[in-house]
Amino acid sequence: MDPDGIADDAARPPRGPLALTVLAVAFALGLLLFASLGVWQVQRLHWKHDLIARVDARVHADPVPAPDNRAWAASTPTAEEYRRVQVHGQWLPELDTRVQAVTEAGAGRWLLRPLRRDDGSVVLVNLGYVPEDWQATPPASGPAQVTGLLRLSEPGGGFLRSNVPAQERWYSRDVAAIAGHRRLAQVAPYFVDADADSATQAGTPWPRGGLTVVRFRDNHLGYALTWFALAVLVAGGAWRFALEEVRIRRRWRSNRNTRTTESMDAADGNAARHR
Repeated sequence: MDPDGIADDAARPPRGPLALTVLAVAFALGLLLFASLGVWQVQRLHWKHDLIARVDARVHADPVPAPDNRAWAASTPTAEEYRRVQVHGQWLPELDTRVQAVTEAGAGRWLLRPLRRDDGSVVLVNLGYVPEDWQATPPASGPAQVTGLLRLSEPGGGFLRSNVPAQERWYSRDVAAIAGHRRLAQVAPYFVDADADSATQAGTPWPRGGLTVVRFRDNHLGYALTWFALAVLVAGGAWRFALEEVRIRRRWRSNRNTRTTESMDAADGNAARHR
């Protein structure tokens, strides 16, 4: 072991140009990859914070009329999600759909009820949470008004569980599937999460509205720090490798010079003895 703490590599010659090139490319690619991933996560961090700010502004803004099909086709769905909207119409009785839900009130169901607007189109309204054994009452007749948050459809089902309309097993609020099963026409491709007051006005005392959870995962800073740390480790490894290779080359040259000098001295000695 030498004073620098590196094993004595005098028996090994320095690495050749090909090996050095391959290792240098590997270090460079690793550094570039991890640094790029870190920069990407920083960009995602700024995008996520901007999204949170925009959604927060929508949630707390004054309600606007829910878009009809023409307005929806001209919009960007993700730009409309969580917008506070208001919809008018009449409830369609006996067409409720219950979707499995886990909320702060416990495990139960979301109660989705169709509302027919004056133009003939239908909007599915999530009136809120109800217990599993709750018995629905007929909706109040006459005009109804709902205020809530516009939500995008949830196609397919839940995690590892698909919706089974024929058996009334619903694990997600899939607007198209519900509309097809209930044979509803001109259904808006979104649903509305009713606020607490709207759920009460719907004529059913129990549905607890206003339980929409607006939360976005924001782990980008941690991911960015992880990628940058890996980039630093790769850079440190490359620097350590370079220092080691320089020491090996110096030691190799020193040993070679020493062996050459010793060979020359031995030759001179042999020549002197034969005189």
